[in-house]
Amino acid sequence: MSGDHNKHLLDVETIESDGSTAIYYELPLGALELQDLISHKDMNAQIGEIFRACYRYGEVAHSEMLRDAKKIKFYAEAEIARLERLDERKKSK
Repeated sequence: MSGDHNKHLLDVETIESDGSTAIYYELPLGALELQDLISHKDMNAQIGEIFRACYRYGEVAHSEMLRDAKKIKFYAEAEIARLERLDERKKSK
């Protein structure tokens, strides 16, 4: 994972919503499949795997719901550990 990607994650501006239509749920122009969304949102590997597993959850023969749930948990725990390490490095500076 590049340092540039980590910097991007730390510098992301948050968007506020009034509860009506939120711009962050709009699909980017030309998005035709999940990979388009993953690329558009600059998701890292862990988040991309979670996104894919959530989308196909319970729908494909090669990946039963329990397998997908375990996969989601595995990648979520990996992402939490990565973010905790980033936070610790940020605090130590």
